[in-house]
Formats: sequence, C-alpha cells, structure tokens
Amino acid sequence: MEVIEIWGYLSMIVVLSSMLMKDIKKLRIVNTISCCMFLIYGIVLGAYPIVIMNILVIVINLYRLIKGE
Repeated sequence: MEVIEIWGYLSMIVVLSSMLMKDIKKLRIVNTISCCMFLIYGIVLGAYPIVIMNILVIVINLYRLIKGE
C-alpha cells in the first residue's frame, strides 16, 4: 500500500468522525481539516473533481464558521 493510499484512508476516517459529532461548530472544524487532507490527496493524484469539491466545502465551512452558524 502506498503512502498516498494510506493518506486517503486517514482522510476518510476524519470525514466519518466529523459526521458523528453533535456540535455543528466542531463538525465544521473537523470536516474542514478532512477536506484539507482530501485536497492534498486530490492534488497528488491529479484528481481535479476531488480538488474542486473539497475547496468548495472548505469555503462553505469557513463561511459558516466565521458567520457563526
């Protein structure tokens, strides 16, 4: 198993753990971290749909966190 594949699995675990959180602020923070991880994963693989989607989710999460929602 290659390092990038392990990174992908770790990213997946972080996404799943964020979905188990009851506090929306913590969920958005952990989800943003996981999106950053998947962003790196997508860049390394050259998978631009993964990169674009995660950038958009990061922007949404940051907007909601800053706005206080």
